[in-house]
Amino acid sequence: MVTQSKVCGRLLLADDGSEHARAAVALVSDLPLPPRCRVTVLRMFGSQQAAELGPLEEALAQTCAALKNKGLQADSELLLGSPAQKIVEYAQEHKIDLIVLGAKGLRATLGILLGGVAQQVVEYSACPVLVVRPPYAALRRVLLLTDGSANSQRAMEYFGQFPFPAGLDVRVMHVLPPPPLPVMAAYGGAERMVYEPLVVTEAVAAERAREEANGKALLERTVQLLAGFDIKAAPVLKRGDAATEIIEYIKDQKIDLTVSGSRGLSQIRSWLMGSVSRKLVHYSGCSTLVVRGPQPA
Repeated sequence: MVTQSKVCGRLLLADDGSEHARAAVALVSDLPLPPRCRVTVLRMFGSQQAAELGPLEEALAQTCAALKNKGLQADSELLLGSPAQKIVEYAQEHKIDLIVLGAKGLRATLGILLGGVAQQVVEYSACPVLVVRPPYAALRRVLLLTDGSANSQRAMEYFGQFPFPAGLDVRVMHVLPPPPLPVMAAYGGAERMVYEPLVVTEAVAAERAREEANGKALLERTVQLLAGFDIKAAPVLKRGDAATEIIEYIKDQKIDLTVSGSRGLSQIRSWLMGSVSRKLVHYSGCSTLVVRGPQPA
């Protein structure tokens, strides 16, 4: 079981002065963090910025002051090096419990590029990562994703201990696999081809019914487990491509934050395409909390 002290003991907040970083600061300031929680504000700089250290330190001091005004313990670090690498290394060396950063930084071009800082941190961090998107006003609607795996179970437990503001509208979503592509029967000559959809067999219909029953049971178990954390949640069952269904739901329902589990990559494995958590960081349009499972060997 994840404990609240482990969820909120030490937070690392990456700050580069961008709009996205300011949104991250605002979100952290709104969390009812426990008194012992300590926030380290981290900023990286390149060798060509050596003459700008004074203004950078002043900007960090302002961020720390804003957090302290909210009653939080805060200190700062200014490090030379690659942002993603330094964030991941610092978090590991200092046993950080949660990394918080903006989806895009000052140097980002239009859209998040593959291999961007936020994406790299999500992929290689050994601890949960909260990626924040502006504009940030408040956390009102939160979507927890579950697929029944050990990683989504870990995400649920983490979710239950996370210090969310009161009054959240919480939904839990499970996405069933998409139906098979329709197969068409064709007959007739080349000049006049007639197509008719094949009838869904009883076996296929029965399999779909089993999937729906299992999906509803999974959602019911998750809702009951969240109730044990005094969290009331509404179940949402969809069918189709998981990332597509989730992203459309986020847009339609104006979700502020999604929470999902993810296994992640080791330092030596290649970039793997197609994971739902990766697509959410890229395209969801809202903030994303990725709860890490054990790193693969």
